[in-house]
Amino acid sequence: MVIPNTSSFGGFFLLGFSEQPLLEMTLFGITVVFYSLTLLGNMAIIILAHLDPRLHTPMYFFLTHLSLMDLCYTTSTVPQLLFNLQGPGKIISYGGCVGQLYVSLAMGSAECILLAVMAVDRYMAVCRPLHYAILMHPHICWQLAATTWLTGLASSLVQTVLITRVPLCGRNVIDHVFCEVPVLLKLACVDTTFNQMELFLVSALLLLVPLTLILISYSCIGQAVWKIKSHEGRQKALGTCFSHLVVVFLFYGTAMAAYLQPTAATFQNQDKFMALLYGIVTPALNPFIYTLRNKDMKGALRKMIGKD
Repeated sequence: MVIPNTSSFGGFFLLGFSEQPLLEMTLFGITVVFYSLTLLGNMAIIILAHLDPRLHTPMYFFLTHLSLMDLCYTTSTVPQLLFNLQGPGKIISYGGCVGQLYVSLAMGSAECILLAVMAVDRYMAVCRPLHYAILMHPHICWQLAATTWLTGLASSLVQTVLITRVPLCGRNVIDHVFCEVPVLLKLACVDTTFNQMELFLVSALLLLVPLTLILISYSCIGQAVWKIKSHEGRQKALGTCFSHLVVVFLFYGTAMAAYLQPTAATFQNQDKFMALLYGIVTPALNPFIYTLRNKDMKGALRKMIGKD
């Protein structure tokens, strides 16, 4: 790809895989498929959880928020990615880049916290069943959800303001597929040690603290399930937690590889493929992971289809 005179353009050039046109064509088709699955799957969860009274529980309440976050995240990044993949123009406006950065950071940060909240909910359901209705009262669930959203939005606002204050000295060619803090810092024409340290600490806080809480919750759940003598009861308890654990490992594994791994340790294009994995593939898989092993969700889906 030939880059025009960058001095006359106020936005950014997202190179992506511009040197591999065949790969771009393949990724375009794959991205369309996964984005369609993301839209259909997550919208179906939100609609089913709202319409079916059997799904008016804390677990599905938080699941609808997870689906909404995935929809917001992918919608902030995928349309621009598809535009860049299908043609020679690899541009994004400055406002578009900042907006993409803010929304994706906000949704990613909020999802880190929400997955921990969902783990605590499963702990309460399995280990404290007699007090579950009180501990996870709808009013408390709304407070937890609001805190999750506000924390993600506030954290992203800080990160976005800090990165927009870093001077780039006219550099606007981004060797990546999305506008993300690590790749924007590479364009800086000043020392970014403070920004890199701040990003690492915030990433570690938002990733490792919730992950630790999740692991503690599931270790307690594992001990409680082990004490259940009924095989059927044990399988039911494990079934409610398995889907969440799969989503946790998919999300945290890719996010930690992207934000906590030293830049020098990554090979060419690894960060781009990793961004596509946690930005496109994971949101598309979440609805299917939760529904395929969930009798209530499958029952609600069959009920809705039957009415049609």
